Amino acid sequence: MSHETLPPVPEAAGPGRPEPTSSGRPRLAALDVLRGFALCGILIANVKPIAHLGGTAPVTQSVVAGHDDAWLGLLVDQRFFPIFSLLFGVGFSLLLDSAGRRVPGPRVLLLRRLLVLLAVGLGHMFLLWRGDILTVYAVVGLLVLLPSTWLPRRAVAGLAAVLIAAPLILGGNGVPLVPGLFLLGSALTRYGVVDRLEHSVRVPAVLGLILTAGAVPALWLQTGTRIGEGAFNLWFALAGLLIAGSYVCALLLLLKTPLRPVLQTVFAPLGRMALTNYLSATVLVLMVTRLVGGSPDGWSSATVLLVAGAVLIPQWLVSTLWLRRYRQGPLEWLWRWATWAHRPPLRRTPDAEAGGPAPDVRTP
Repeated sequence: MSHETLPPVPEAAGPGRPEPTSSGRPRLAALDVLRGFALCGILIANVKPIAHLGGTAPVTQSVVAGHDDAWLGLLVDQRFFPIFSLLFGVGFSLLLDSAGRRVPGPRVLLLRRLLVLLAVGLGHMFLLWRGDILTVYAVVGLLVLLPSTWLPRRAVAGLAAVLIAAPLILGGNGVPLVPGLFLLGSALTRYGVVDRLEHSVRVPAVLGLILTAGAVPALWLQTGTRIGEGAFNLWFALAGLLIAGSYVCALLLLLKTPLRPVLQTVFAPLGRMALTNYLSATVLVLMVTRLVGGSPDGWSSATVLLVAGAVLIPQWLVSTLWLRRYRQGPLEWLWRWATWAHRPPLRRTPDAEAGGPAPDVRTP
């Protein structure tokens, strides 16, 4: 990859010291953990829609509502895609910041990145599963996220609030919330909140309590409203956003405890290969579905979790082993190649292990 200016020489990576990115900035392990955690939840939500093979059910459709063990739906439905959408906005702004320091036209690079994602999403949609979300992300990125890079951060934050509140007021949920969540992630990055994730304890603790306090009545109102009634979408979407925020705050706090190594071991490999794992999950779910048999509509929550586990465990194993030898997942590497229009190194080298320049893997 060509550089207009050489990045600062990073410190050597080692125990207790975060691995640097290609820009010399330490990669935020919290983002990898959050992304991997969200990926697991999204897979659980997607198991039944994917199992229908070609159905048009969106990624945010309720997957277990109506079952006698619908508690899983209360914990999963529309609880994880907001995290993933927020992280997409975060990653977009991190890449813009990184590219802006090394190429004269960083927005052209981001445009190319989104167009490649659109092509991948369309292929996934028409070849495997109509509920693909990558196409939505690419289109919203092109229409909302990329133009927002010309706006001041205050305007981006205000627009994010409007685009999140408007669908809720109008009774929308799912995809209509994506533009606002993208912009919220971008605003948090531009205000420096993301860079302080690894250092703050009070903010996620206080914010988590507030979000949880709001999620309890929203969840109660959701369960007390029949599907199809006018207010259901409002409480469903609001509960999803609040619970998603509570999940994020809880994970950030847990990362400050002795559980941090466990969380990083479990979720970070999945998060660092999120694109590869998201796309391969479709094929794996379809394969497992043939072994399980029966109509997906009749599957219990236990069956859904069994199918998800049968996909996530081999994905985690492959991701962990792959990242020991290679810097990025295979599809992440190809996406980065297409983004920068230059072939990046893939195999880890002694220089990279010692703290030399490594690829920027903080983007989703």
